[in-house]
Amino acid sequence: MKSYGTIIAVEDQLSDAIATKILQKLGFVVAKSIVYNGYGNLKKKAEGLNQNARKPYDIFMLTDLDSPKTCPPTLIQSWIKGTLNLGFFLRVAVMEVESWVMADQHAFSEFLQIPATQIPYKTDEILDPKQTLVSLAKKSKCTSLRRDLIPGKGAKTSKVGPRYNTRLIEFVQNYWDFNRAAYVSPSLKKTVDRLQSTRSILHTD
Repeated sequence: MKSYGTIIAVEDQLSDAIATKILQKLGFVVAKSIVYNGYGNLKKKAEGLNQNARKPYDIFMLTDLDSPKTCPPTLIQSWIKGTLNLGFFLRVAVMEVESWVMADQHAFSEFLQIPATQIPYKTDEILDPKQTLVSLAKKSKCTSLRRDLIPGKGAKTSKVGPRYNTRLIEFVQNYWDFNRAAYVSPSLKKTVDRLQSTRSILHTD
């Protein structure tokens, strides 16, 4: 039987890199990725994607929790407003996908060239992971990393550097180990466990 694979739906390129790596490493076939450029845009598409998630076009959606005032199950229900179809998988990174990135403390400390002890251990409990990551980058011994990840002095609106996504995507693709990170991040572990338990439902080679 032909495998059509899984469609990835995310809010940004970094989330796409993370979702793609997890799915592919677990043996899923990724048919394509759709980046909706923002939390709000992704939220608007969730209900329709859930309704249209039918074999063989199964959908994996990844978003950020963003606010400690809610919890993943509440967010999922508020987005879907109904029953989750078997072909639709909506997972939530607590608080942001940067929490998952930093959770591989061994690889990330080597990437930034800082001691692993400087990275918060419970990354899911960081209220502003993006800002924490940028603050850690300021300690890096690597000039190019600091220049790429940290916003310039003249930056009035950007909270991150000019090549923030590019450099973090390179890290995820080449060095990040999600199994190692899952020991630190409960929300990542739940996502990995869920995918492993449902591989028989989603289409794989």
